Amino acid sequence: MIYSLDLNTSKCTAVKKNKMIKSILNVFIFFIKDVKIGQEMALVGISTPGKQKEWCLQDFEIGKRLGRGKFGKVYLAREKQSQFIIALKVLWKQSLIKHDVEHQLRREIEILANLRHPHIIRLYGYFHDHQRVYLMLEFCAGGEVFNHLRAAQKFDERRSAKYINALSHALQYCHKKHIIHRDIKPENLLLDHKDNIKLADFGWSVHAPDSRRNTIFFSLFYTYKKTNICFFRFTLYKKRCGTLDYLPPEMVEKKKHDPSVDVWALGVLLFEFVCGNPPFETNNQSKTLQKIKKLEFRFPSHVSPLARDLMLRLLVKDPSQRMQLSQIASHPFILKFGLVKILQVHNFQEKLLKHTSSARLFKKQQKLFKC
Repeated sequence: MIYSLDLNTSKCTAVKKNKMIKSILNVFIFFIKDVKIGQEMALVGISTPGKQKEWCLQDFEIGKRLGRGKFGKVYLAREKQSQFIIALKVLWKQSLIKHDVEHQLRREIEILANLRHPHIIRLYGYFHDHQRVYLMLEFCAGGEVFNHLRAAQKFDERRSAKYINALSHALQYCHKKHIIHRDIKPENLLLDHKDNIKLADFGWSVHAPDSRRNTIFFSLFYTYKKTNICFFRFTLYKKRCGTLDYLPPEMVEKKKHDPSVDVWALGVLLFEFVCGNPPFETNNQSKTLQKIKKLEFRFPSHVSPLARDLMLRLLVKDPSQRMQLSQIASHPFILKFGLVKILQVHNFQEKLLKHTSSARLFKKQQKLFKC
């Protein structure tokens, strides 16, 4: 069952206890009117061997809205029996059908349900009623990396190296399972209360055992704001999957692509972390595409030689010549900050999930993460 979740974020370490209590008190306002509770629920849960837990909205206390997207909203929620805090993503069926993205949601659920990694957001379960689909996701108290990056304008190199190192391990894990994310960007990265980065939003991801895929054609863009200036971040639905600033040359040129598209995106991400903006960003879509094809970008003067070297090894036009994800952790830019190897916590989590007794499982997890 899913009463027992991986990390009891309603508790915290002694160092951050006071901050977390204040944070929870500030955002956890129960029984708000934003979510209307239906009386009849048709739902699907993730099952344990021989038994299935059927979830419904009445199983949760609903708190403050954490965010909103094109197809729904995300709320802070607490499971009533275990008192475990999650992020409840509420998606409107009508909106999903209108934009013909039901297949994306199904794919995202299928992929996330099979991923267990400390730097990939966890899907605990899902259910639905006649109007909405609900995803029970890991709550990340730090929120989107995008918001932190816009507030700070850019990250220092130590912080950037920490995040890139963690994501390289997460992507290695995905690629071993033949999963390509295809939409890595700050908006799709979350931070927990310990500043650990989490890869999220697998809506554009794909399971590709043959390792090569055709570029999909889609079209829509949205904007985001930094202070009073409006920047354009194009997310293409009926032209190309992914986000324009992060598209690799092979997808821009409508060629087949493979898992190395995530390596390219990691290079763009590192550039944006250190410099504050993506390397190929312009205010014109066509110009951005041309810069990507020609690999035209410049480093600001403050970027260190080691950071430049890593970016240049990731941002290579020929996919076969890009640095391997397994080599990133041993690059001098990562090593100079003394970053330790990512702990493979997911192996222990998978063992715990084999237990049929949710009570025993919850007790073991409480003991593991007790602070």
